[in-house]
Amino acid sequence: MELAYIPSPSRGVLYLGPIPLRGYAFCIIIGVFVAVWLGNKRWIARGGRAGTVADIAVWAVPFGLVGGRLYHVITDYELYFSPGRDWVDAFKVWEGGLGIWGAIALGAVGAWIGCRRRGIPLPAYADAIAPGIAFAQAIGRWGNWFNQELYGRETHVPWALHITSSEGGRVPGYYHPTFLYESLWCVGVALLVIWADRRFQLGHGRAFALYVAAYCVGRGWIEYMRVDDAHHILGLRLNDWTAIIVFLLAVTYIVVSAKKRPGREAVVEPGASDGPSEDAAGAEAGADGAEADTEAEAEDKAEPDAVEAKDEPESAKKS
Repeated sequence: MELAYIPSPSRGVLYLGPIPLRGYAFCIIIGVFVAVWLGNKRWIARGGRAGTVADIAVWAVPFGLVGGRLYHVITDYELYFSPGRDWVDAFKVWEGGLGIWGAIALGAVGAWIGCRRRGIPLPAYADAIAPGIAFAQAIGRWGNWFNQELYGRETHVPWALHITSSEGGRVPGYYHPTFLYESLWCVGVALLVIWADRRFQLGHGRAFALYVAAYCVGRGWIEYMRVDDAHHILGLRLNDWTAIIVFLLAVTYIVVSAKKRPGREAVVEPGASDGPSEDAAGAEAGADGAEADTEAEAEDKAEPDAVEAKDEPESAKKS
């Protein structure tokens, strides 16, 4: 008997009258809102307009959802197209199954379309939203907890995940909560990107590439712990190979980009403020105005003294 463990929810859906509220979908929605909110703040700080991130997300999010589902269905096609399976289940996104690799890839296509329509460089936009995406993943992973899926090997550590469902080939027991490991890792990745971006003034897509590289490192060891069915190549799970390849590509991009285009973009959005942010520009203008007022007051005070000295009688000067 386990003295301490992480309990699984008795069900992954709540009903508000006739309306089902699924935990998996709820986590995805909250994650999207957090990513857009933080991305908007970072975009404004870089000199962009408020609302631009949300406008482009209208393109990026649907593309990302489609891409994530396509990657999952293609890499786990036997779950939907093997004998005894119903191919219609491939469209049931609320039951789980979104591949982050496909979500980022196709989501980038949607973001590119949105950026092109606004005349915005995609790398600058990607840098602004990178930490938000990591936070969104951290939140979204709790959807796997609601569905009792994607757990690791059996364990008896105090933070073991107690699986109670026996559906879909599950075996009730205590397992490594890989959903929790990845959620915490993604929070760390987001904080790393925010710190590095401030410390090194990352630009031209390097903040986004750092997010990708850091995420791949965590995904590699977390994927190794999972016990769900997966395709293997040379003894490694398919997602491990994907993480290795994407990590190498991200690091290569950071190195090459830093040599070709150091620093940040001077302007991220045409027609927006040219400074780092409207608040910073306003504060700077206020400081300049205060300094000018001080100088003017000093000149006004000195002017009467100069006039008085000029009008003083010659005899007084001699005395």
